[in-house]
Amino acid sequence: MNNKHLVDKYHVAAPRYTSYPTVPYWDSDTFAEAKWADAVSNTFKMSNTADGISVYIHLPFCESLCTYCGCNTRITRNHGVEEPYIRAVLKEWQSYLKVFGGKPIIRELHLGGGTPTFFSAENLALLIRGILDPADIHPEAEFSFEAHPGNTTPEHLITLYALGFRRLSLGIQDFDPKVQLVINRIQSVEEVAVVTEKARKLGYLSVNYDLIYGLPLQDADGLAGTIESVLALLPDRIAFYSYAHVPWVKPGQRRYTEKDLPSAAQKQELYELGREMLKTGGYIEIGMDHFTLASDSLYTAEKEGRLHRNFMGYTHQYSKLMIGLGVSSISDSWTGFAQNVKKVEEYTDLVNQGKIPVFKGHLLNEEDLIIRRHILNLMCKGETSWELPEQINEAFLQGLERMKLIADDGLVVTTGTKLMVTPLGKRFLRNICMALDSRLWARQPETQLFSMAG
Repeated sequence: MNNKHLVDKYHVAAPRYTSYPTVPYWDSDTFAEAKWADAVSNTFKMSNTADGISVYIHLPFCESLCTYCGCNTRITRNHGVEEPYIRAVLKEWQSYLKVFGGKPIIRELHLGGGTPTFFSAENLALLIRGILDPADIHPEAEFSFEAHPGNTTPEHLITLYALGFRRLSLGIQDFDPKVQLVINRIQSVEEVAVVTEKARKLGYLSVNYDLIYGLPLQDADGLAGTIESVLALLPDRIAFYSYAHVPWVKPGQRRYTEKDLPSAAQKQELYELGREMLKTGGYIEIGMDHFTLASDSLYTAEKEGRLHRNFMGYTHQYSKLMIGLGVSSISDSWTGFAQNVKKVEEYTDLVNQGKIPVFKGHLLNEEDLIIRRHILNLMCKGETSWELPEQINEAFLQGLERMKLIADDGLVVTTGTKLMVTPLGKRFLRNICMALDSRLWARQPETQLFSMAG
């Protein structure tokens, strides 16, 4: 069976597996703030001293809508929203500090959005100091932020560097003018180069670029030109994502139609083109959708079997507890997940009442924990094993049965008590993990919940 047949066969709606169970299978009616607080407290007491915690802060504001974007955003040019939102985030942080019952050790801190650099450098400093003042910083801490090439100023870079940030991610997506116009994400190669060079001169250790394949009006020539420009700037990491077309979730994507999108076969060709250009340019494929230079910490982590994946993406750091602050943020206690409410006004009202503003989540049972570990192993290591009785349950064995069809296509190999993803299978990692997803197989969705794999 050739690759085209595989692409057609596995071009199905599939989760990205930043969690297991995936978000559509979490609870909203029965999920309780008190039970979530207990899960956080237990994991904090067990892991803070040894591993520290991770903190993600969602800053939702953008001055304009990027139509491809699937993130929770609030579009405004009113920068008067900055300080009230920061006050709300710091109140939420205070609620978590009470739950911890001890001083957190921050190992990982990430600012996402939205557009974090929508906020002034002064206000970002106010936010970060409010997070760090009641905490200790882990000696191996890594702080990072997402930056818009068009509004990231020298003041942003200088201020955040002084606060301990050493990594930034620039959202590029595509340099092709016709693609930039239809997705309303316009920045020049020169703007990206200026931010990259200034960051490096200041001492930032890692610069990531986000690229997307499968965008509307995207073609091979345009993507090749984008990647040539990227290779000339030589970022430390590149995230090369598949465009997620979910207009039923993000109405902004209705600015164009499915007719403007590459077909499944064309999207596969774009991926293969980009992948080969990146590999020829000296980048190494890491996990799913990521490429790094050999000098980058993600490459070292994968080589040493330490690569980890959470809602912030791939990381070389590991902590059992990740606290998401801000509207729509997701937290992970390893034994549970929780998501904050999605509207700024509701979020602000709840934190002002002293509440942790979660509205849905999931507390994992023993079956979930076993499946979660195997899926995480596949996503981070490309393999998983089950030598011990506590690594097996009936749901996992059923998943292995479903995996036989995937093995017949050459995407995985099973030897004894070990399952390994083949080089060919790396392209279909979402589909491979889906075979183990017992909750999805037990309750098939009646409508499309996920973007298409591939």
